[in-house]
Amino acid sequence: MKIALTGASGFIGRRLIERLRAGGHALHVLGRRAAAGLPFSFWDAGGENLPPEESLREADAVVHLAGEPVAQRWTAEAKRRIRATRVDGTRRLVDALARLARRPAVLACASAIGIYGSRGEEILDESSTPGDGFLAGVCQEWEQAAAGAEALGVRVARLRIGVVLGRDGGALARILRPFKVGFGGRLGNGRQWMSWIHLDDLVELLRFAVETPALRGPVNAVAPGAVTNAEFTRHLAAELNRPAPFPVPAFTLRAIFGEMASVLLDSQRVAPTAALSAGFRFGHPELAPALRQLLG
Repeated sequence: MKIALTGASGFIGRRLIERLRAGGHALHVLGRRAAAGLPFSFWDAGGENLPPEESLREADAVVHLAGEPVAQRWTAEAKRRIRATRVDGTRRLVDALARLARRPAVLACASAIGIYGSRGEEILDESSTPGDGFLAGVCQEWEQAAAGAEALGVRVARLRIGVVLGRDGGALARILRPFKVGFGGRLGNGRQWMSWIHLDDLVELLRFAVETPALRGPVNAVAPGAVTNAEFTRHLAAELNRPAPFPVPAFTLRAIFGEMASVLLDSQRVAPTAALSAGFRFGHPELAPALRQLLG
């Protein structure tokens, strides 16, 4: 397949490039930075321009990962950039697809489990209703923008991505620093559910979404083995052979991160029902073996 990819320079995009190239796919990268050895077209997802037509021409699939990072203090300007890159950028991508004489068969677009808001002990699958709050609202608009491609005859898979665990970046790299020196601990009361996914499984699920015609609509990109934050803390401390005696109170997180602290404190117990029903098999379904593979 010829695949157009946005967000190629990010933590997920870099690993996805390796996997797709190993699978024999031809790639064309759209973004602000080129990827070594690949055809490249400049496109700023937060800008005013549509993606260049040549970047999408003859593409069999589009994988759209570009977006302003959510893990920052949500100032008014940060919120503007998050919405501009994720919602407006996706809308412009779909507008560019509408102008093509030959459109891709599939658009696999990133979204986030933040769409569900904070739901306590409720088990959430793809049929669950959206929640409340800034991130939930952005995710709803983001997915609506991507779904516009369906009217063009493009199959759309909207991957609601959880906490991504990988060796060389993402959430785990930030979490490890205090744990390695013995200052780790649960966040808030630790009872909030964390829905996570190993980076390799996320990359495989993105590939699977591109290659599986039956997979469309919302897809929860999380491992089956969701855990509470307290369980995550215990497993990580055990794997590192370090104590984790210093819980971080919720008020401290809110003082440091402001509104963005909700990402750390919200409870989202998410099940990957659509992926499993379509035949996807996780290589790392449970947390303890996944951490052992990543940190061993």
